[in-house]
Amino acid sequence: MQLHVSPSMRSITISSSSNEFTTSDLMKIKLAARHISYRTLFHTILILAFLLPFVFILTALVTLEGANKCSSIDCLGRRLGPRLLGRVDDSERLARDFYTILNEASTQEIPHGLKLPDSFRHLVSDIKNNHYDAKTFALVLRAMMEKFEQDIRESKFAELTNKHFAASSIPKGIHCLSLKLTDEYSSNAHARRQLPSPELLPLLLNNSYHHFILSTDNILAASVVVSSAVQSSSNPEKIVFHIITDKKTYAGMHSWFALNSVAPAIVEVKGVHQFDWLTKENVPVLEAAESHNGVRNYYHGNHVAGANLTETTPRRFASKLQSRSPKYISLLNHLRIYIPELFPNLDKVVFLDDDIVVQRDLAPLWDLDLGGKVNGAVETCRGEDEWVMSKRLRNYFNFSHPLIAKHLNPEECAWAYGMNVFDLKAWRKTNIRETYHSWLRENLRLNLAMWKLGTLPPALIAFKGHVHVIDSSWHMLGLGYQNKTNVETVRKAAVIHYNGQSKPWLEIGFEHLRPFWTKYVNYSNDFIRNCHILE
Repeated sequence: MQLHVSPSMRSITISSSSNEFTTSDLMKIKLAARHISYRTLFHTILILAFLLPFVFILTALVTLEGANKCSSIDCLGRRLGPRLLGRVDDSERLARDFYTILNEASTQEIPHGLKLPDSFRHLVSDIKNNHYDAKTFALVLRAMMEKFEQDIRESKFAELTNKHFAASSIPKGIHCLSLKLTDEYSSNAHARRQLPSPELLPLLLNNSYHHFILSTDNILAASVVVSSAVQSSSNPEKIVFHIITDKKTYAGMHSWFALNSVAPAIVEVKGVHQFDWLTKENVPVLEAAESHNGVRNYYHGNHVAGANLTETTPRRFASKLQSRSPKYISLLNHLRIYIPELFPNLDKVVFLDDDIVVQRDLAPLWDLDLGGKVNGAVETCRGEDEWVMSKRLRNYFNFSHPLIAKHLNPEECAWAYGMNVFDLKAWRKTNIRETYHSWLRENLRLNLAMWKLGTLPPALIAFKGHVHVIDSSWHMLGLGYQNKTNVETVRKAAVIHYNGQSKPWLEIGFEHLRPFWTKYVNYSNDFIRNCHILE
């Protein structure tokens, strides 16, 4: 920094050297008088003594910021003024300009055939090599994000589709178990022994016993339901299990329980072909459902081909796949609506699905006062679980159809199938079965316009006004849906239900929830071991 007094003594100039070749004037002071007195010079020097430190500081700041080419106080003001006065600096202006460019890129159509980098690293490399301007960068970034989102979405749909096929298939181990036990039935007289033994037959009709009904073609699942109920009971000698299966599974199911006694509990195994009441005349609607072309296409057709995945969400797609399980048109799945006719001598029963585990003595259920109602069930609209425990009628029915809108309230609570206390004496005084048939028949006529086939929707209509709500601790649902199910809550429930696709006997079952089921599988059994049942 230099101080220069003009030869005429009429001006004083303060300058700084940018380098050895150039200088820049920081301040120039003109003096009014031609001749300057020592007094005036003294005051001038005194003023400069105050100004020079500030000028030095300003010059240092400009230099540090890389702006040492700035040649005026005006430039310094533009640099430091916004900071001192709280105004927006260049970085904020640049950000604002970039937001404007991003907004323009979000509305502009992405050029056809735009080549996209495979990763962020490649994007940075392309920017350096191709010298992208800000707008091009924004367009490429947007195109990359949209592509990645589409890839993730397609992967999710593929995962859901594969999971649906895995859930609908029969694992090799379970298929092996059925075949080996069926073969055993034909070659081993002990596997064909009468169930139960002749002296115990009268107990099948004794209403002082606790009668469970189970309808399934899964031998392994049936064994877990029976074993868990017997082991959890304080009086297993009071338990009678009535197991109903189809014709092809009957021999294998009979073999299992003939060779693996659960005494003192009693087990009866019957095939649907052994019930005289189950004729086409008595179940015409189910016969129609199985032969209806639209129904067969819906449940056995290709669920993915032709589906517009751009207009649905993964969750909605998962629900549609779940509702298309072929089990929903199985007679075994609809049998519960015929329990009063199939067991005409029983007054009260507990119906169990084959994907449940009993963890507590269920004897108190026979002492429940249902208040004249037919069906004791847990409501499914009180919990925090969005998949299972937040179900209302709107989740099951098409309320845009006038018949549904006229007869049902979309906000009414749904209830759970899978663990139900049925008062058969009260049931026989109602027209529940006829109501079930008439609505099912109408839905078939309308090509499934009111709901997609299954057992619960028509049951929600048929049992309307006949349901007694029981405490939710008796029946915990969702273990086949929710990976985040609280394990402590599972331990406390009387019955846990693996409803959903992730059954515990499948490889897609949730690992932390499977042990509640596998603890009742006898892995030392020769048939289980030889068929390599998933442990």
